[in-house]
Amino acid sequence: AAINAARHNRKFICNQDVKESFVKVGIGAEKKSRVISEKEKRITAYHEAGHAILFHVLPDVGPVHTVSIIPTGVGAAGYTMPLPEKDEMFMTRGKMLQEIMVSLGGRIAEEVNYGTLGAGALSDLERATETAYAMVAYYGMSKKIGPISYYDSSGTRDTFTKPFSEQTARDIDTEVRRIIEEAYAKARGIIERKSEQINRMADLLLEKETIY
Repeated sequence: AAINAARHNRKFICNQDVKESFVKVGIGAEKKSRVISEKEKRITAYHEAGHAILFHVLPDVGPVHTVSIIPTGVGAAGYTMPLPEKDEMFMTRGKMLQEIMVSLGGRIAEEVNYGTLGAGALSDLERATETAYAMVAYYGMSKKIGPISYYDSSGTRDTFTKPFSEQTARDIDTEVRRIIEEAYAKARGIIERKSEQINRMADLLLEKETIY
């Protein structure tokens, strides 16, 4: 924030400097010079509105701090940044399920409100899948798999370390698919009910590019 203020020859940091630095550190530098078609902007607006509405209505995630359709240096066409109201040391099953729903929200909003599925949801799908796998294989949050963890707490390896059968591997995959599909259905239901708000939010994003 201080560097940004100095670049604009200001002696004091202002609120806008803090906002811009918060995004740059948390998400990546905005690429305002990138030329984007109106169609791509509109799809991105619906995508980010889908994330934002779920952050807003689900009790264990969010609230939303910034929503933008300005591309960032990490290759994203836009971003939705939450700002948790308090620090939490422990993850619960309910919160992890809601985080999966939020991750899927952008893809669902594109599908429901724009009738398309884009490749822009790749990182969202990766995050949702990783969370679901952690629930099942690391934290023992699946009744089918049971209170068993295949995580190497010593940090010597990045993935599963304890031997398990091919059937167990299939069971893990099945549970992950079930969790994601159920989260997808719940998130879609919310987005369909909130379609009016999502349309209004997408229009506002197209007008202002960034909203708080």
